Amino acid sequence: MTQEYVTRIADFIARYLSYMLGAGVHTSRVVRNSKRIGDALGVDVSVHTSQKTATLTVAEKGRPVMNTRVLDIPAFPISFEWNADLSALSWAAYDRKMPLEEIEARFDSLVAKPRMNPVFVLLMASLANASFCRLFGGDIWAMLVTFTATMIGFFTRQHLTRRHVNHYIVFVVSAFVASLCASTALTLGLDSAEIALATSVLYLVPGVPLINGVIDITDGHIQIGISRLVNALMLIVCIAIGMSATLMLVKDSLL
Repeated sequence: MTQEYVTRIADFIARYLSYMLGAGVHTSRVVRNSKRIGDALGVDVSVHTSQKTATLTVAEKGRPVMNTRVLDIPAFPISFEWNADLSALSWAAYDRKMPLEEIEARFDSLVAKPRMNPVFVLLMASLANASFCRLFGGDIWAMLVTFTATMIGFFTRQHLTRRHVNHYIVFVVSAFVASLCASTALTLGLDSAEIALATSVLYLVPGVPLINGVIDITDGHIQIGISRLVNALMLIVCIAIGMSATLMLVKDSLL
């Protein structure tokens, strides 16, 4: 195995783990999958991760031929599809002893698959929040207000994200817009107006970072686990700031 071939393997595994970490996969799975692909290709893989970067070392088994690099982790949208597909790719590479060229080709086809239609995601998120409103005791009118407020807030989030606005600002503005639209339930005098107001921002709750942070800490990846929990806490604070701005505007309607 030549140095050039080890470098090619390192190039691919660097892309692989960058996509998985960027898409919100917890660290232990990324490390296991990367090592599994390394085993399939006859190399040892070592990974150290943090919130924004990862250090990768690829070495030929039993020989001092290696390649080490530091990677920037890109910020992709959370993708359970990439999680499942890329994990399956690592098993296919290991079980079938696939050559590097075939693994690369399959990886490129998986990450090039079209994403869900943003309008479909918008409608499903709005329907989910309306369902939460009903679950927490809201009536049909509160559900309608929640659905509309979520749709407007989620559209605002999509629009600001496409413009690469800082994600903390995105969360503050999106929470403010959604809760302000939901505050119309107070003006209309709905019995469950408070429920509509509270559930209108649930689409912003950072559930994946919270879960991944706990998993990372329990699996021994303390640094990135704490980083993810702190980031999730900051996002929750941003949601609270956005809702607080709305409550300051409509506080007379709450009395």
